[in-house]
Amino acid sequence: MNFFDLCVACGRAIGRACVALWHALERMIRLTYRYWYIVITLVVLALACAVYQTRKDNITYRVNAVAMLNGASIQQFDQAFAPLQSKHLLPSEAPIGQYLYAKQAMHFKTFRVIDALDDGTADFIDFKHKIKLTDTLNVPMKDRLCIQFCIKTRDMALVPEIEQALLATLNSNAAMQQSYTTYLENLREQVAFDHRQAVKLDSLTSAYYFQNTLPTNANDHGVYFSGDRRVRLFLNEIYKQQEHMKLMDYRLQLATAPVVLENHFAVDPKPKIGRLTCMILFFLMGWIGACLLAGLIDRRKEISAWLKA
Repeated sequence: MNFFDLCVACGRAIGRACVALWHALERMIRLTYRYWYIVITLVVLALACAVYQTRKDNITYRVNAVAMLNGASIQQFDQAFAPLQSKHLLPSEAPIGQYLYAKQAMHFKTFRVIDALDDGTADFIDFKHKIKLTDTLNVPMKDRLCIQFCIKTRDMALVPEIEQALLATLNSNAAMQQSYTTYLENLREQVAFDHRQAVKLDSLTSAYYFQNTLPTNANDHGVYFSGDRRVRLFLNEIYKQQEHMKLMDYRLQLATAPVVLENHFAVDPKPKIGRLTCMILFFLMGWIGACLLAGLIDRRKEISAWLKA
C-alpha cells in the first residue's frame, strides 16, 4: 500500500464514520419525537443538576502565580509540591494544611513556563501540557514554574494568607534549603565579581578616553581613527556588562528563599466551569441518556425475547 492508497483508505474510513454518526443522530431525533415525555423529563432533571452544581457557594476560581526557584531543581520542587496534591502525604503541622483540610484551597497544579525567544525571559505558560522537554524552539525554563490552585469564593483577603502558607510549606523542604544555601553563596560571589569587572572596565575606558591623544571624531561602531591606527572603544562591552549586572542584581534581590514569587497570586475572574458551559454539558448528557432509555423501551419486546431465548 502506497501513500495514495493510505489516503484513500483514511478518507473512506472518515466517510463511513460521518455516515454512522448521521444515522445515530437521525435515530436519536426520532426517539426524541416518539418519547418526548421521557426526553423532556431527563433533560429538565439534568439542567436542574447543572444549576445546583453551579450555585454560588460551589463555583471555583483559578488562582495563578509564577514561582522562581533559587537553586532548587524542578525535581526537588516536584517532591516538595507532591504532598499538596495528596493530603494524605501532607504533615499535620504544615502551614498550608489548615486551608487544604478546610477546602479553602484545592486542586494544586504546576505548569511549565516557556522561553520561546531564547532570551532567558518567560514568554508564555504551557497550561495544556503540549510542550515536550525535547522541544528546541519552545524551551521549558529550569528556574520558573507556574503554580495554580482553586478557591471556592473570590475572597481576596484569603489569597495572601494561602500564599504565605504555601511558600512557608515549600521553603521548609530540607533538600531545597540546601540547594538554596549553595546557590546564594555563588550568586553573591558572582555579583561581587561583576561589580569588580565593571570598575576595571570603567578604568580601562577612562584610560582610552583621556590618556590617549586622539581626535574627537568616532564612527558608529565605537572606533577612533588616528592616522593609520584604530583604537577600539568599549561601548558594547560596557552595555553588556551593565545588562548582566542588572540581571544578577535582580536575581540577588529575589533570592530571599528557595521559592519566591515574581508577582503575587492573581484570581482569574472567570470561574473554572461557568454555568452556561455546565448547562450545555448536562443538557447533552441528559439528552443522550434519555435517547438510550427511549431506545431500550422501543426495543423492549426484542430484548425480552432475547433474554428468554
